[in-house]
Amino acid sequence: MSASAIVMLCVAIVTVWGGLAAAIVNIVRHPEEPEDPED
Repeated sequence: MSASAIVMLCVAIVTVWGGLAAAIVNIVRHPEEPEDPED
């Protein structure tokens, strides 16, 4: 593989896993509170 292909691969991996990690951190810091349905 060429150097540019490896760099693009690393960028894609960091983008995907970084986004996943950011989402997990966001959920942990601000968990969704279940809404109580009012009947």
